[in-house]
Amino acid sequence: MSLQKLISMTSRLFFLGAFVLFGLALIERVSNAIGYTILDQTTSPVHLLDAAAVLLVFVIAIQLREMKEELKSRKP
Repeated sequence: MSLQKLISMTSRLFFLGAFVLFGLALIERVSNAIGYTILDQTTSPVHLLDAAAVLLVFVIAIQLREMKEELKSRKP
């Protein structure tokens, strides 16, 4: 497996993880509003959103790195 494929797979995995965490935070917030909880009391939806944002920052960094390498390879 090449490094490029590994980086691409990691980026996709982080992107999917961020959306899963976002969805879980949304469901947890709605359930908290009606008086229930899905996760334990120590995990708030804000913490889940923070983790999703961190994953998205890594995805953006990986994508920018790939774009830079692509532009560098096109220059004569």
